Amino acid sequence: MAATADLALAEPRSSPVGQCAYCHGEDGIARDTEVPHLAGQNEKYLFNQMMAFRAGKRPHKEMRFMARNMTVQEVAALAAYYAALPPR
Repeated sequence: MAATADLALAEPRSSPVGQCAYCHGEDGIARDTEVPHLAGQNEKYLFNQMMAFRAGKRPHKEMRFMARNMTVQEVAALAAYYAALPPR
């Protein structure tokens, strides 16, 4: 039983980019007019907003759900990823 638990802990989580891409697009360009584009956005801004969603300081049901279990490193990586994409 312990070996099974160790394997479950060793399995990588799905990529946060893949989770974000559903609404914001892998290219950072949202397909829905109600969803903001993230491509080319300021990295520090993205990081701070995600941390605010994560902490519940910025209310948004879906974003709070998505951000609540992300690590600081994952949030930083997402911010860097989307900031590096070319804006449209």
